[in-house]
Amino acid sequence: MSHIEFVNPWFLIFLVLLPLLLLGRKFYGKKQNQALQMPSLSAFSSAEPWYKWVPPALYALRLLAISLLIVALARPRKVEIGTHVRADEGVDIMLVVDVSLSMLARDLKPTRLDALKSVAEDFVKKRPTDRIGIVIYSGSAINIVPLTTDKSVLVQAVRNLDSNEHLVRGTAIGVGLATAVNHLEHSRAKSKVVLLITDGFEDADFYDSEAVYISPQDASKIAREKQIKVYTIGIGTSGYVLPPIGAENIPQNKLKLDENLLKYIANDTKGLYFRATDNERLKAIYEEINQLEKSKISETKYYDYTEYYRTFVVWAFILLCIEIISRTLIFKQLTE
Repeated sequence: MSHIEFVNPWFLIFLVLLPLLLLGRKFYGKKQNQALQMPSLSAFSSAEPWYKWVPPALYALRLLAISLLIVALARPRKVEIGTHVRADEGVDIMLVVDVSLSMLARDLKPTRLDALKSVAEDFVKKRPTDRIGIVIYSGSAINIVPLTTDKSVLVQAVRNLDSNEHLVRGTAIGVGLATAVNHLEHSRAKSKVVLLITDGFEDADFYDSEAVYISPQDASKIAREKQIKVYTIGIGTSGYVLPPIGAENIPQNKLKLDENLLKYIANDTKGLYFRATDNERLKAIYEEINQLEKSKISETKYYDYTEYYRTFVVWAFILLCIEIISRTLIFKQLTE
């Protein structure tokens, strides 16, 4: 934000004297000699001589120069105001997102995962000073974005969320939570939070013999010991739902959401459990969490000044030089 101001605005009062100087010159000023030594004026006998306007024009230059000097004394300057926002007590947040195939069901519009992506992106944008990371999981888990304040990276990652073919199939809630807790363990933030989103129940179907399994209860215990608060969100309706687009041959499935497990994790870590059965409710949940986990921030304003008085002084000097040279050299006879 920027604006123009005058450091000494009272000097501008003297501008009202300029019209008085004009009136004084007209009624009380010395009569100017308008004679010009020329071989013949017969050709101009019927027209007003051009040189009649030379003295008033030179006087106008002087008044304009005086006006510029008055404005310079008032010190006009441009003020640009900026702000620097600093988080005094920031919040570190890990989004733990279920990307199993069932998240492509169409009871939320257009799908559960797409509805989640929309509100998660808005959530990220509304927390400019907090560090946020993203973990995706199905039967295994990956930390796709470490804790960062780079919102462009986070937004792009949220937009690219999809059912991940490279993860072990299933729904390993404990593994997803433990991955986020492990990442938050060394955080120095005063408040550490996990948002755990799922549409299912603990059903890790491991085909990778090297995969490490941890139960949701054990992951919750670790989170509690590390003073990490977990908000759990169960997503999806209670009845039968349409299968993912392109998989219409799969019979309609009924949601198998383990609400008791999600409530247990939330209560164990001093968080809250939410149930989202439609897009509007999911949006409202994220808004509520956004209000619950407030960062304490301080805003510092800084001012950048650009002075313009030098420009007015330079132009006033130029006009005075033109007026003096014209009066004393070029039109000397007209101004005597």
